Amino acid sequence: MSDHIDALSRIICDVVAPNTGDVDRRGAFPRAAIDALGKAGTLGLISGTAVGGSGQGMRAAAEVVEQLSAACGSTAMVVLMHYAAVPVIEAHGPADVREAIAEGRHLATLAFSEAGSRSHFWAPQGTANRVGDDTVRLDAAKSWVTAGSEADSYVWSSRPLAADGPMTLWLVPSSTAGLNIGTDFDGLGLRGNGSLPVSGHGVEVPATAMLGDDGQGLDLALTEVLPWFLVLSGAFSLGLMEAVTAETGAHLTATRLDHLDQSLAEQPVTRNGYARMRVETDRTRAFLADTLAALESGRPDATLRVLEIKASAAEAAIEVTDLAMKLNGGAAFRKELGVERRFRDARAASVMAPTTDALLDFVGRAVSGLPLLDPA
Repeated sequence: MSDHIDALSRIICDVVAPNTGDVDRRGAFPRAAIDALGKAGTLGLISGTAVGGSGQGMRAAAEVVEQLSAACGSTAMVVLMHYAAVPVIEAHGPADVREAIAEGRHLATLAFSEAGSRSHFWAPQGTANRVGDDTVRLDAAKSWVTAGSEADSYVWSSRPLAADGPMTLWLVPSSTAGLNIGTDFDGLGLRGNGSLPVSGHGVEVPATAMLGDDGQGLDLALTEVLPWFLVLSGAFSLGLMEAVTAETGAHLTATRLDHLDQSLAEQPVTRNGYARMRVETDRTRAFLADTLAALESGRPDATLRVLEIKASAAEAAIEVTDLAMKLNGGAAFRKELGVERRFRDARAASVMAPTTDALLDFVGRAVSGLPLLDPA
């Protein structure tokens, strides 16, 4: 593990951090960083050892996402979505794709959210229909696909082919004929994560592209995809918080009020706000650690913790970056400090499906003994 972390640290220092400003300014996909992470084995971190991966678990993936997020939110989000897609591919995908992921030659992502059902990923409007004994036609309008034009494959959701159930999952190569990838992403934050609409009209894939059984897609999404996405989203928010808290601390201790012969950190009101940033960041780290411990030990409250972590961390990151903008004053508006970029990047987690509002509803249902989703 130490070799892996050392390699990650070198890539962050040599590739990720030096390009962060340019990635944000131009909205450029961090291709150099992703390629370096692939060569170093980071993209194959959670792939099984049987196909050449490192066989690491969610805790190791969370550490990667946190460290990347502290340096570049866009790079971290691309890796996060890759890690969210890998477990279901590892469990149900073809050997050649699994081996390519393990070797760092294949970037995967999720294609769940759709224009017709928006953040309600559990209700896909896209369809799947047989066009022959061994071929399936997929039609859908996916609204947000991270690394949409850069990923090698999508874990794609649709209505079932024939079975009962709300969803079926497919592994769709991004080179498949009939896919239409949207224009460049020009967003408020995470400007280099390449999040684009991807539509499919008459996209034909082999029937063997199905991941799991027909109609089983929601169960797979809830058990093999969502826990990774939610926990790693918590790690993503934590990385942003740690970075902006450190940047704020450096600014407050270095900047002086000459007429008082004191630093900004010596002002009680400023110091109070900085303490709140540290408390919220430490609280989020403790919550993430407890969530991972609950999953690893099979604790009865593990599912509840997984539902809570993204919502809790996303809201904390918004609060912490708000405080950073206030405490750093006019300096926070300068691009070179990095505070305003983290302020923008932190807003994404709360609206990524499942949104904070949706997760709070899930938590309320769980603690009330109600099903997470209303019966169809």
